[in-house]
Amino acid sequence: MEGVMRSDAKICGESGTESSPRGLGCSLRHFACEQNLLSRPDGSASFLQGVAEKSREWLIRNTCEAVVLGTLHPRTSITVVLQVISDAGSLLACCLNAACMALVDAGVPMRALFCGVTCALDSDGTLMLDPTAKQEKEARAVLTFALDSVERKLLMSTTKGLYSDAELQQCLAAAQAASQHVFRFYRESLQRRYSKS
Repeated sequence: MEGVMRSDAKICGESGTESSPRGLGCSLRHFACEQNLLSRPDGSASFLQGVAEKSREWLIRNTCEAVVLGTLHPRTSITVVLQVISDAGSLLACCLNAACMALVDAGVPMRALFCGVTCALDSDGTLMLDPTAKQEKEARAVLTFALDSVERKLLMSTTKGLYSDAELQQCLAAAQAASQHVFRFYRESLQRRYSKS
């Protein structure tokens, strides 16, 4: 008989007022995360961030499988449920971040944490991190990366639109730099949660 560990996550795209401006399109929107809020006694998380269903599911699954230490728990099924409440842009990146926090909350052993970062290139070649839905729609190219927390190695990438090799490298470098902020947020969120216990 298989044991089952579930990790549930609700995702909301942040909209409305922000406490600071986004700058020149090269900053991430504010993050928020709530853990253990769903109706299950196991790991759950709600991650808010300023994202073809089967394709997205496959990308998230492969990213999770790349970091989860499944050999430690043979015959165990891990289910991650992501519920999209709203889409304010960068949905895949937000889903990846919610999946990672849900796995952490459930205590699933991983070789590294991971995060998602989305970049968009407008018609002038200007790079925007964490684009809104409107910016994604108007962009010439949208690139989403999943990066690990140990070496900032690329775990997954998906792209849409036209871009040069140099622009790809520029977006990857920007995503790697932005991932430091996401991983810092993870640390601070977990420290706040476990310092209360």
